[in-house]
Amino acid sequence: MEKIVLPPRFPETICGVYGEEGQKWLEQLGLLLQVCEHRWALEIQYETPYTLSYNYVTPVVLPGGAPAVLKLGVPGKENRTEIEALSMFAGEGMVRLLDADPVQGIMLLEKVMPGVTLDAVGQEEEQTRAAVEVLGRLRRTNSASSLFPTVADWFEGLGRMREHFHGGTGPLPEKLVELAEAWSAKLISTIREPRLLHGDLHHGNILSAAREPWLAIDPKGVIGETEYECIAYLRNHLPKGDEQDTLRRRVEHLVKGLDVQRDRVLAWGLSHSILSAWWHLGENTEGWEDAVRQAEWFELLLKHT
Repeated sequence: MEKIVLPPRFPETICGVYGEEGQKWLEQLGLLLQVCEHRWALEIQYETPYTLSYNYVTPVVLPGGAPAVLKLGVPGKENRTEIEALSMFAGEGMVRLLDADPVQGIMLLEKVMPGVTLDAVGQEEEQTRAAVEVLGRLRRTNSASSLFPTVADWFEGLGRMREHFHGGTGPLPEKLVELAEAWSAKLISTIREPRLLHGDLHHGNILSAAREPWLAIDPKGVIGETEYECIAYLRNHLPKGDEQDTLRRRVEHLVKGLDVQRDRVLAWGLSHSILSAWWHLGENTEGWEDAVRQAEWFELLLKHT
C-alpha cells in the first residue's frame, strides 16, 4: 500500500474533535483503505486527497476506469444520517451514493465533474440563480426515517446555551437571544410541509456538474422546511463591505425563485445565526461575533417586512 497523505492539520482536527476515538481511527485508516480497495476493487489515488477537516476524502478509479470518490469518517450518527440522506435524495440535485458501509463510516460516491465550487464560478447573481436551482431540485417530502434530527432538535442548543451561562446569554446580546428563542419556537410550531433538507447548503457544498448543471454534496440530513434550507447559503461568502445589501438581494432572489415566505426566511436567519454563534462559543472556535452581526442584519430586514 502506498503512503497515506493527510491534509494539513487533519490529524490535529480529528483528535481535537473525537479525542481517543479519533486517534484510534487515524491509526486504522490505512487498514480501512485496504478494505475498501479489496471490497470494491478500487485504485486509490493516495497522493491527492481533498483538503477537508473532518473526513478523509480521495479520488479513486473503479474497475473499468470510471472515476469516483471515497469518503471515510469517524463512525457515528453524522455518517449514518449523511448516508441515509444521500439514499433518500437518490441523485436528484445531489451527488449519487454508489455504495456505503455505515458501520465503518465509509461512502463510495459519484465523482462530480468538473466539480468547481459555486463560490469560484461567475458573479453574485449567477451564483444565487444556481443556488435557487439546486434548492428547488432538493425539495422533498418528509422522510419516514427516524434517523434524521429535526430543526427542533437542533434548536435545543439554545436551551443548552442558557444552561451553560446559568440562565444568561454570556457574550451574546440578550435581546437577540430572546428574539431567536421566540421566533424559533413560533417557526417550529408552524411548519406546514416538513421536508428532508440538506442542512448545510452553502457555496462550498454546491459543485458544477455534467449530468446536472449543479449538484449538492455533503448533506447533513435534517427535517425542516424550505425557508430554513435557505439560511446556509444566505449567510455564506458575504462580500466584505457590502454584506447587508448582498444579504438583502439574496433574500429577494430566493424568496421569488422558490416562492417561499420572506418573513419566515428572515426569522429563521436571525434564529439560526444566534444558534450558530452559540455553536462557535460551545466549541471554542472563531466566528461567533460574525454570526451575531448577521443576526442583527436579519433583524433589520425583518423590521422592514
